[in-house]
Amino acid sequence: MTIIEAIVLAIIEGLTEFLPVSSTGHMIIGSTIMGIAADDFVKLFTVAIQFGAILSVVVLYWRRFFESLALYPLLVVGFIPAAIAGLLFKSHIDELLEHVEVVGLMLLLGGIFFLFIDRIFHVKAVEEKPMTWKNALVIGCFQCIAMVPGVSRSAATIIGGLSQKLSRKQAAEFSFFLAVPTMFAATAKSLWDYIDDGGAFTSEHWKLFGIGNVVAFIVAILAIRGFVGFLTKHGFGVFGWYRIIVGAAILLLWAVGVDMQLI
Repeated sequence: MTIIEAIVLAIIEGLTEFLPVSSTGHMIIGSTIMGIAADDFVKLFTVAIQFGAILSVVVLYWRRFFESLALYPLLVVGFIPAAIAGLLFKSHIDELLEHVEVVGLMLLLGGIFFLFIDRIFHVKAVEEKPMTWKNALVIGCFQCIAMVPGVSRSAATIIGGLSQKLSRKQAAEFSFFLAVPTMFAATAKSLWDYIDDGGAFTSEHWKLFGIGNVVAFIVAILAIRGFVGFLTKHGFGVFGWYRIIVGAAILLLWAVGVDMQLI
């Protein structure tokens, strides 16, 4: 993997990680277009650059993280379902990761659902209400659905928040907060597995990690800022149509035999 390819993947990660459009689906398209081989380091890189995206949330919402102790119990409760599901169903999740068509189908179906989400949950830009442990637990359970590739962690958790009568803004922001422990755990687990399997790091690897995380951090900050305002004003329709287009494109490429790999 070259520096340019690393930068492109980091831009994709930063743009799509917190939007309800599936970063996995976009990684597939990006890596396929650039012809990147899905070796062990590349797979690790696409997970490790999540650290930059995580840092963007902490920087943008530092007051909430450092001044509101009430947030932490909610994050623990919200994180537990995904942690349990990951341990119990890891082998099944790994099997799904071998099927690109699953990603395309989930993007497509999720996009159709997004076209009607405002009507389903009667979403309005309402005043924020205090978050409860029950709200956090339900959102955490919705996050487990995102273990199916193509669903999108952000989409699942935002929908979970809307099901709890949260405003669009509040649902999106809690989705960002919950990403911090979830993505940190996924990154740490991937690093551990890579090292445990005998993987080694060269100076070039560290350079790619550094560049990738910096780019992902900057792009994620811009994406988060733009997304909250757009979602509050315009709702989910645009993201629904976008998911349908991307999902259909992946399914079409898969159907005609284009070699695509989940990285």
